[in-house]
Order: sequence, then C-alpha cells, then structure tokens
Amino acid sequence: MIRVGKIVATHGIQGAVIMTHVAGDGRWMKKGHALMVEMQKGSYIPYFVSEFRIVNDKEFNINLEELNMVENAKKLVGKAVFVDEALLVGYAKESPLLWIGFTVTDVHVGLLGVMEDVMQTPNQWLGKIMYNDKEVLIPLLHQFIKDIQVKQKRLIMELPAGLMDVYM
Repeated sequence: MIRVGKIVATHGIQGAVIMTHVAGDGRWMKKGHALMVEMQKGSYIPYFVSEFRIVNDKEFNINLEELNMVENAKKLVGKAVFVDEALLVGYAKESPLLWIGFTVTDVHVGLLGVMEDVMQTPNQWLGKIMYNDKEVLIPLLHQFIKDIQVKQKRLIMELPAGLMDVYM
C-alpha cells in the first residue's frame, strides 16, 4: 500500500468526506476502489468508493459505501488514506510526495535509508532521510534518479560523488 492522502473534512449531511491527495492528478480514482483508512498506527479499515467528484488536482469529494451519516464520517477526519500501489504506478513516478516510505539506495554508497518526508523548494524537490543518525536532505532531480520501483517501494539513485561523504 502507498499513502495517497488524508481525509480532511466531512461534506454535507449524508456522510461524504473531503480527501486531499498527493497524486497530482485525480484520474486514478474510480468507483469501487478500496481506500484503506489508517484508523490507528498500522491498522487499516477498507472503505469502498460509491461516488466521487474531483474538486481540483489535490482534492476529492467522496461518498463511501455504508457511510451515510455525518457522525460516522467525522470519525475519519484527520486519518491517512492508503491505496494499492498498482492504482498509482503511472502517477508515482511523477509525484515525489508518493515516495514517502520508499527505501532510498545510491548505486555507489548503497542503502541510504527510508524517505521520511519530501518538500518542494522553488527549484526542486528534496527528500528527507536519516543516514548515520543524521537528517539528510537529498535532491530529487530526474538526472539523479535511476529507477523507481513502486511495488517494492524503492528509489534507486546515483547522487553526485561526495554528497554522502559529508554524513559519514
């Protein structure tokens, strides 16, 4: 599973929810898809999409099966949403926000760590990893990325020589 977004609010009185997402494009969402809502750390409950509307490139209004009261929908607000990575294969390669949780490996140094966060600067995306007990920001530029293995949640990079030497 891959984290795709978060339920941020309820919508109306029929139990619909507003979900923000990081896929950058809403075309992956389909009626009947299972959204895995993380109710507690490591505990996921499937909710199936009965209807949805794309609000913009970062937000959906979603009706979920068996969720027809606003009181029940309120319990989902603030919860992270995960989906099967197969739904996002085409989008994950283009959206660094979907790489959170991926293992990062450099072709020269080896295993660097797990992508804990990503952030966008005016010129590029940066990924945050812990390497040798130090927080490291690595540039997520296309020329440094050799392979993105979505199903294995791996990002293979070839970082500039000496970049990781600072943290050894």
